[in-house]
Amino acid sequence: QVQLVESGGNLVQAGGSLRLSCDSSGAIFTINTMGWYRQAPGKQRELVATITNGGSTNYADSVKGRFTISRNNVKNSVYLQMSSLKPEDTAVYYCNALSNRVYWGQGTQVTVSS
Repeated sequence: QVQLVESGGNLVQAGGSLRLSCDSSGAIFTINTMGWYRQAPGKQRELVATITNGGSTNYADSVKGRFTISRNNVKNSVYLQMSSLKPEDTAVYYCNALSNRVYWGQGTQVTVSS
């Protein structure tokens, strides 16, 4: 039973930066992959970025060059550094972890004003 706790969501102006953090606890199996997803109002949840235990990363085309995902394998934490934010980045951002099954965080709101 893995619990994921997110932090860092905020209201920022276009062009600004934010750093999201996700801390996990309670893992009894290896957390192989962690990631970030987002869901804007009226839209389906979409992948933002993922990172494996080995450090392999995957990014959505819409955030490549602007967002960077990283993790601390000892702490089972994952981070998302977001730069050059755009109004279309506005969404609830969810932390995700793959262990014995898929786990989700509660979501944190990111709002980018124009």
